Amino acid sequence: MLRLLSIRNFVVVESLDVEFAPGFSALTGETGAGKSILLDALSLLLGDRFELRQLRPGAQRAELAAEFDVSDAPGVAAWLAEQGIAADDDDVLLRRLFDAQGKSRAWINGSAATLAQLKALGERLVGTKLRFLETPVSGTSEQVRVGDGVGLIGGDPKTADDAKAVLDALFPRRFHIGKAGDGGRAKLAVNLILGLNRMALAEGLTFAERMGLDPKAFLEVAKGAASYSQVMETKGEKMRSRDFAPEGRVKQTLKDVHMMLEQGEKLGQELPMLKVHCDVLEACVRAGEAERDNSIIVEEIRRRRKS
Repeated sequence: MLRLLSIRNFVVVESLDVEFAPGFSALTGETGAGKSILLDALSLLLGDRFELRQLRPGAQRAELAAEFDVSDAPGVAAWLAEQGIAADDDDVLLRRLFDAQGKSRAWINGSAATLAQLKALGERLVGTKLRFLETPVSGTSEQVRVGDGVGLIGGDPKTADDAKAVLDALFPRRFHIGKAGDGGRAKLAVNLILGLNRMALAEGLTFAERMGLDPKAFLEVAKGAASYSQVMETKGEKMRSRDFAPEGRVKQTLKDVHMMLEQGEKLGQELPMLKVHCDVLEACVRAGEAERDNSIIVEEIRRRRKS
C-alpha cells in the first residue's frame, strides 16, 4: 500500500507531503485543490514520462517521492532481487528528479533506475491493491445535493466498475472520461462553457431590459427558443430577481477561470471570451461581491451602461 507521497515544485505545488492510512482513502476538495496533481505525481513515479510544463513556474527542479509497504506483495521482493536492487525490509522508496532542461533521474531504494524499471515495478505495486479513481462532479451545489450532479470519472474502468455501488449513490449520471486526471481536465473545459453561458445569459437579460422587455417574460421566451441552456434554469431567476445568495461563489469561479487561462497559456491556446469573463468577475470582486453567487455578474453587466 502507498504510505507517503512527497511533492516538490510540481505543477503549482511548491511543497506537499501526504500520508495514507490502510484501507480506503478519499481525496476531496474544490476544483483546483490539486487532487489530480497527486495522481499525476504518482503516475510519474510509476514510469510515466515527464513533460516540462509540469515543472512549477520559476522552479529549476522538481522532486517526487513515494513510500510503499509491500509486506503483502512477495512478488515485489523477488523482482527487486532479480534487478539487483537492495530491499529495505517491507518498504519500497521511489524517487524522481526533473530539471528545467527536461532531464530526469530516478531511484528505487536508493539505486539508480530506468523508466522501464519504474514501469515494471509499478505494475507489481498496482497489483498490491493500489487503485485510484478520480471523481469530480459538474453542477451547482444544489444540483449535487439533490443528486443531479454529473460525475466525470477518470481512472481504470475496472476500478470504476468495482466502485459502482458508491458511484451510483453519488452520481446517478456520470461519464467515464479516461485516465486519472482526465476527469479534472474535462471539468475545467465544462466549467469554461458554463461560465460563458452565464455571461451570455447575463448580457442577454440586460439587453432585453434596456429594450423595455419584461425580464420575467423574456426569460421564458429564451428558455423556449434556440438560445436555451441549462444555466437559464439554475441562474436565470436569480439574475432576474437579484437573488445572489451563494451557490457558486464569485471568488471560486474566478479561481477556476485563472486556472483555465494558465492552462491555455501553457498549451499556447488563446481563450479570448474567457478573458472577458475574467474581467467581469474581477470587477465583481472589486465591487465587494466575491462571496456572492456567480450569477451576480449580471450586476456588473448592468453597471456597464454609458451615461
